[in-house]
Amino acid sequence: MAKRPNATTLKEWAQGFSLLSDTTRLGILAVLAKGPSNVTAIHKALKLKQPTVSHHLGLLRMGRLVSSERQGKSVAYTADKKALKELHAAVGQLTPK
Repeated sequence: MAKRPNATTLKEWAQGFSLLSDTTRLGILAVLAKGPSNVTAIHKALKLKQPTVSHHLGLLRMGRLVSSERQGKSVAYTADKKALKELHAAVGQLTPK
């Protein structure tokens, strides 16, 4: 029998799932699934305003689902594969056997 997740783990899952409950953030993650990208490329791909994309990237960064790295005058964003895999595993733990 699988060990029951503790309160801290449940809170982390809830925060992660909350971030994934928005279509804009899911769209950003879909773009980043293809590889690192900057705000300009993401806003063009999703046909959204740049401030909107920046706002949602900030939320994803705070939730540690996205990381960023400065590249000259630009910032490249990358989906955090480990964090997303942990959320995927969480769904598996919540799925009845």
